Amino acid sequence: MNEEQILLGIGLTVVLAVGSQILASRLRVPSLIILLPAGFTAGALTDVVHPDQLAPDFNSLVSLAVAVILYDAGLGLELPHLKGETRSVVLRLIVLGAPITWGACLGLIFALFDVPFTVAVMTGVILVVSGPTVVGPILEHVRPTDRLRRILTWEGSLIDPVGGILGAVVFHVIVRSQENREFRFGIFVGGMAVGLIGGAVGLALLWLALRRLRLGGTLGTLAQLASVVAVSAGCDMVFDDTGLIAAIVMGIAVANLPGFDMPARRPFFETVVELTVGLLFISISATVEPKTVAPVILPSLALIAVLVVVVRPLVALCAAARTDLGSGERGFVGWMAPRGIVAACTASTFSTSLVDKGVHDADKILPITFLVIVGTVLVYALTAGPVAARLGVSRSTRTRPLLVGGSSWAIDLARALRAAGLDVLMWAGPATERERIRESDIELAAGELFAAITNPQAMLEGVTAVLLLTDDDDFNALASVVMQDRVEGPVYRVAPPPGSQGVVAPYTGGHVLFGSGLGGRTLTSRHERGARFRVQSAAEAVPPGHETLFVVRADGPLEPVTEGQAASFTKADTLVLLGPADTDALPDRST
Repeated sequence: MNEEQILLGIGLTVVLAVGSQILASRLRVPSLIILLPAGFTAGALTDVVHPDQLAPDFNSLVSLAVAVILYDAGLGLELPHLKGETRSVVLRLIVLGAPITWGACLGLIFALFDVPFTVAVMTGVILVVSGPTVVGPILEHVRPTDRLRRILTWEGSLIDPVGGILGAVVFHVIVRSQENREFRFGIFVGGMAVGLIGGAVGLALLWLALRRLRLGGTLGTLAQLASVVAVSAGCDMVFDDTGLIAAIVMGIAVANLPGFDMPARRPFFETVVELTVGLLFISISATVEPKTVAPVILPSLALIAVLVVVVRPLVALCAAARTDLGSGERGFVGWMAPRGIVAACTASTFSTSLVDKGVHDADKILPITFLVIVGTVLVYALTAGPVAARLGVSRSTRTRPLLVGGSSWAIDLARALRAAGLDVLMWAGPATERERIRESDIELAAGELFAAITNPQAMLEGVTAVLLLTDDDDFNALASVVMQDRVEGPVYRVAPPPGSQGVVAPYTGGHVLFGSGLGGRTLTSRHERGARFRVQSAAEAVPPGHETLFVVRADGPLEPVTEGQAASFTKADTLVLLGPADTDALPDRST
């Protein structure tokens, strides 16, 4: 390829990766559903989207890129949540699930595809892995219960490095058998040791960068990327794919050990990971030739059907035995095992190497894996929502708001929202306000809630919207920024007074409740003068002098009126109104 073709290939790969992810977000489907066909089509129709010609050693770059992805996945794994029955199920899904899945895939592939036993073994171990890059988006769309989300996220993140090292071991066994050399179990143990030692070295580097040097923001992100890439490269030089173990160990350690000052928001790092995922899927799928896919389509469909209907439910049954998981939870665990980026990467790497070693039918590994990835993602992405609803394991679409602040009007608002059918939670700092909340019979969040939610590794589970209603406008503004990425839903704050000279509030964006004409001080004043909240059906006419503040949709979501969004509703919805004050004829000087 000449220089112009290389530039065109790189540009087209990036455009396809980003464009596919944008399209997937608009269609509300996992990006993999768009990325794989886009890359496959580009590889079939053009000669420029060919990673082996665009990159000097594509397989090595793939390994390092996957390490970065797994490190990011490890940052989202909180050990305090891996306890009790959750820990037992996750461990069984890996310890029991991996060999069961491997054995089933081996037998099916050997019988369906008429390939040598070595190729069946290699393909089977590749199909053991799942992955957070595909499980996460499906769970985000389905919104299962917190315990199910933790189980499946932990499984997907941990099975990838385990599957990667198993694949490397099997690859070495096949290569040594081709060379008439004996494989020793000590090589497997040594590979695991290399990954763990690498993780410890990487953790020391991150401790130096993030704690001793206190690198934050862009420099902190660059230090993490450099550490992960350097350690993973070093491990892979010693033993193939051990860098994946080092990466996940580093991520989990940084997320759970005290003293690591991770930034609350990591937009640059998240952007790098998303772009990396897109580029990998486009590039790998572009290497799959149509002529190699056609002969294996029908047996691949049979393989997918058995994996989905028989093998995964069997794994879930074994993993959940003698635990308190309900039948619905067990059923959903048995209906969630899509294959993802690690399967694609290991298939691309090992199949190419085995073909070069002269292993017969090794060229079938990549197309089989490609079809299983596409098939499992389509099946689970399209059916997970209805299955979760049928099994009763989906979280309610009804908003669960957290109201921050304990003033009289905020407590009355909490009562109104509860009367509208919402499960309301409140938090306040001052002891007097917390006591008022208790006396009002509103559920009170733990006193350390705000300290926990400002922790970059924390997520406020169960809360799907936050309303910041304190009397301190700067506190509300700062909290709205800090909490935005810690809550699975929007964060709103009351407006500061017009012309406010606050330090932060007048200059901070975000969702502002009710508009600047109805700020916190105005609400306090009107409530003191007798204004009260009213809950009524949207089918009824709004009484004179009342203002619509919230719309509770018929299926449960809460939609506040904001500066940029006026009230819109149907007759099936419920309205929360603010009535007139007894002295509304008097001018309101509170703002």
